[in-house]
Amino acid sequence: MCFAYIRPSLHAKNLITLSPVLMSTEKMASSMAEGDKYRSYMYGEGERNTKWRFGDPPNYDVVNKLFEQGRTKIWPPGSIEEKVQNLVKTWEMEMFHKTSFDDYKTVDPNKYTFSLNGRKAITLEEKRKLGGGYNSLLQTSLPEKFRCYNPAVETADSSHQAFTTTFPRGFAVEILQVYSGPPVIVYKFRHWGFMEGPFKGHAPTGEMVELYGMAIFELDEEMKIVKVEFFYDRGELLGGLLKGAACSDNSADETSSGCPFLRNTG
Repeated sequence: MCFAYIRPSLHAKNLITLSPVLMSTEKMASSMAEGDKYRSYMYGEGERNTKWRFGDPPNYDVVNKLFEQGRTKIWPPGSIEEKVQNLVKTWEMEMFHKTSFDDYKTVDPNKYTFSLNGRKAITLEEKRKLGGGYNSLLQTSLPEKFRCYNPAVETADSSHQAFTTTFPRGFAVEILQVYSGPPVIVYKFRHWGFMEGPFKGHAPTGEMVELYGMAIFELDEEMKIVKVEFFYDRGELLGGLLKGAACSDNSADETSSGCPFLRNTG
């Protein structure tokens, strides 16, 4: 695959607006040096007492390799696109792997809300009541009998298990374009992975599954995320996972959530 080096897409007049978030990411960058190169707030003194879902910080080496092999854009170091991309990756890490709201560094837990496709915004506590994990990201109005993935019955552990089994190399994300900077960041993204494991009774196909969408992150004066809105078609993801032949049983989908593999993917 040919990689293109992309010039920042934002006009120079926006740089004054963007400067606060660029400055705030310096601390994030310093913490990356100790661990993951795209995500911060995983290691160091500030994470000494962090409560991790699987006991330790996740290891993103495998999905980072997938990201580097499959990304369509390589943003210049220090560009707003690179910084937004790292912010999104760090936010995702905290949402999936930190169990205590008090350990979140990218968001203000007291103000934070999330909404999908224009639905009513929910708080972190309401998100937890939905089962956490992928459930808030896969909300649906479909009748239950048509739900190949049903957020109403999945838990944070079962959803994590389902998708890490399906995507053993992870589900990478890249930022395709940043349309505006803080305090309201609007961006277009691409998620992708290879279906190399079964999903809900469907055999793996080995094919790439992609998901495109738009998102809005609103930051406060402390550069903490206080509002997240996502817009995408969940069928674009789930449709790709139903192409495989139906399995005779679902036992292949079930692995122990305590195994090292599940602990070390994100």
